[in-house]
Amino acid sequence: YYKGRFIHPLNLATKNMSNKLIKRFFILLLSTGLCALGGVFFAVQWMQTPVPLSAKTTQATQTTQVTEVSSAPAPIFEINRGESTAQIANRLAAAGHLQWPLIWRAYAHWVENKPIQAGEYQLPARVTPLGILHQLQRGEVIKYTVTFPEGITYNEFLEILKQQPKLRHELSNKPIEEHKKLLQFSYETLDGWFFPDTYSYLAGDSDKTILVQAHKKMQQTIERAWRSRAENLPYMSAGEALVMASIIEKETGDAREREKIAGVFVRRLKAKMRLQTDPSVIYGLGEAYSGNLTQKDLQTPGPYNTYLNEGLPPGPIANPGEKAIYAALHPAEGDELYFVAKGDGSHVFSAHLNEHNKAVEHYQRTNRTEHYRSSPQNKNTP
Repeated sequence: YYKGRFIHPLNLATKNMSNKLIKRFFILLLSTGLCALGGVFFAVQWMQTPVPLSAKTTQATQTTQVTEVSSAPAPIFEINRGESTAQIANRLAAAGHLQWPLIWRAYAHWVENKPIQAGEYQLPARVTPLGILHQLQRGEVIKYTVTFPEGITYNEFLEILKQQPKLRHELSNKPIEEHKKLLQFSYETLDGWFFPDTYSYLAGDSDKTILVQAHKKMQQTIERAWRSRAENLPYMSAGEALVMASIIEKETGDAREREKIAGVFVRRLKAKMRLQTDPSVIYGLGEAYSGNLTQKDLQTPGPYNTYLNEGLPPGPIANPGEKAIYAALHPAEGDELYFVAKGDGSHVFSAHLNEHNKAVEHYQRTNRTEHYRSSPQNKNTP
């Protein structure tokens, strides 16, 4: 009897068993929950703990060479297009960057569910698994750079591009005759219309992409400079100003003399005098130029021979920089009509022919230095 009621022994045993099962179930549930919380805590802690560099990672760091990226030792990891998170996690583990790829994969799927971007990545030393995930999701890929010095030709642009192993050579391996069509180029000559600068690119980018950028930047630069040009210039178009800028670029790289040289050439054009500029003749000779400009060269007819032809040559002779473009459109005032290189990179300017002839005799013949230079020593060369 229990409180005046009769309870069958079988019912009492069933009730006691149910209470025990419920207790065991709750204990099991609590244990499972604690284990799960412990697992989550471990996963979160592990994701935020820097990964020690394994022997495999260290070896990869020592044998990998990357141009124009951080000099600090850091392994390179490349993600291919179409790779799954599981494939990436397994390859990261195989390369020694992850100890628990399954946890990293689960975290990427359930917590940081964002797409991973393809490309080359430079993983910093002591980076955390979470840091790796964020880097891949943000697409913080390696950026390479290529630099084109001022005053080089289009062919020299191509030679520099050929030396970039991370570029896809879509143009630089094709005949030059096809380049205009592939670049949708509308100008007569390729020279002069590519801005010398430093450009960034990613592994697998095309050399065509860089050339398109350089061409667009040159168009923008010359058009902007043309709008703010000085008055009474002897140019009919921005293209003619670019021709002049290319001559100035090849005549000198000295910033102190650019406007002065531009002034000489502008005054000669206005006076219907021939420009008589050696770089233009050399450009016109092409492969026939021996390295030493001779009287025979100066007397050889050609569209770029400014000793025989009046006015500007038919096109740019190089790709000028912004300072040379500015000088062409803002020439210095004065009465000088001649200049001659002194041999140290600077020039002597003269207003009269007899003064110029004396300077030529002094610097070019009588006192010509052993290490004669017509441009400054720090002039950029390809």
